Amino acid sequence: MVSSSSVTPVLLFLIFLVTTVSSIAVQDDESLLRCLTQKLSSSNGTYRTLHIPNTTSYTRLLLSSIKNLRFNSSTTPKPVLIVAPSDETQVQATVICCRKHGFQVRVRSGGHDYEGLSYVSHEPFVVLDVANLRAVTIDIEEGTAWVQTGATLGDLYYGISEKSRIHAFAGGMCPTVGTGGLISGGGIGTLMRKFGLAADNVIEALLVDAEGRILDRKSMGEDLFWVIRGGGGASFGVILSWKIRLVPVPPIVTIFSISRTLEEGATKILHRWQYFPEKCHENLFIRTLVQGAYDGSKRTLRATFDSLFLGGSAELLRLTGECFPELGLKAKDCQETTWIDSAITLGGYSSGSPREVLLSREPPSGVKASFKAKSDFVKNPISETALEGLWELFLEQGSGIMVWEPLGGKMSEIAVHDITFPHRKGNLYNVLYLMGIEDGFGAQKGLDWINRLYDQMTPHVSKHPRTAYLNYRDLDLGINGLAKPSYFKSGIWGLKYFKGNFKRLALVKAQVDKHNFFKNEQSVPPF
Repeated sequence: MVSSSSVTPVLLFLIFLVTTVSSIAVQDDESLLRCLTQKLSSSNGTYRTLHIPNTTSYTRLLLSSIKNLRFNSSTTPKPVLIVAPSDETQVQATVICCRKHGFQVRVRSGGHDYEGLSYVSHEPFVVLDVANLRAVTIDIEEGTAWVQTGATLGDLYYGISEKSRIHAFAGGMCPTVGTGGLISGGGIGTLMRKFGLAADNVIEALLVDAEGRILDRKSMGEDLFWVIRGGGGASFGVILSWKIRLVPVPPIVTIFSISRTLEEGATKILHRWQYFPEKCHENLFIRTLVQGAYDGSKRTLRATFDSLFLGGSAELLRLTGECFPELGLKAKDCQETTWIDSAITLGGYSSGSPREVLLSREPPSGVKASFKAKSDFVKNPISETALEGLWELFLEQGSGIMVWEPLGGKMSEIAVHDITFPHRKGNLYNVLYLMGIEDGFGAQKGLDWINRLYDQMTPHVSKHPRTAYLNYRDLDLGINGLAKPSYFKSGIWGLKYFKGNFKRLALVKAQVDKHNFFKNEQSVPPF
């Protein structure tokens, strides 16, 4: 018999884990827990690393990064347990144990997957929450940075700002998005017209493969390194960290956000905006948000134009006067600032907020939403008449949002095969459709609305295939059979995200994960 005085706190915790596995009762949980506790206890991090159901830490951690409340209901499948690694060896241990005992691994960084695939599965699964792996190391002299996969864009932007006012990263606008998912899916952002996507600016990576090995660019090979830049890292391994290229920005940039209603000529301005990506200088980024709104008691449509220009306001006014005069931009609309302060404002925080707000993992508004999203790419301008036909949907009460994000510039210069992201030359802009989904009857009404808008856009977007952006994931495009996924069936959705690059993705998958350990409803299957 073991005396209580000889039992360490770690051993007591392990005994507690093993004696509570009956409450989980899925597959061989006891063997999984024994495997994990044995491997994790050696790092003395078991307390903080393993989180089991029916405990406060499990619930708190599970909810912490659920950004889409559609996947936070009593019927949403929950993980057998959550592993929150504090170092790379704990990631390896999780992969090895889960593979050995037949559990899926869902890797969660910022929790922004639009369909919740980073924390939901219909097969027994473990969530590997990498939020603790958030170190950012900046090398200004080299013009690079190492960023761990659990760091958010806010973490990265803050880290850059601590070292320089004239360096940036070509990432996205939402500061709470995890770098692991954003970069591996491509990474659209305000600097892409000048410097390309986030994934275009990756020069090295570390990854844990299905065997539990840590691979760098040299040991993983150029095929796998190509795949994880735009192809979605979750299909091929667990990204540990990225080495990224920083980009130069001027000490002063200019931002503006102005709105126009139908009565103020929004339709004509939006029509002319579609020519801006090819006509305007690559230093200028202007996205537009279209949504229904009220002007007093009257229902109308409002288009909001948000912009970042790499330069001063005088030069911006000159450029827009030449290439986009219909916008009617005035000096009073412009705000000169630094790049880091532009990232704070465009990220949804109040102008003048301290840089430290970027370190928060909570949404800028403090409110999480339940929503459905879809996406498209547009190759030719939509006529004013066709736009007016779309507005009828936005004039309905409770309608959603359509976001247009301009491509062109550097995006048209990079070859479609340079990285996995294929939506380059020939595309004017990307479209994101967003609809808030309420409980009960409102949920179906919201889904019907976004599907009607998506259907009505069919004549105006890319064809053969109709394409979509991986980071705006949409399971309506098709899903895999998880038991035995078919390459040809997966092509239904795979060609939409990756076009001609999809076959190469599947061939690489067969080389690096032929048993398809890393899988989800839209993971790349082995060819």
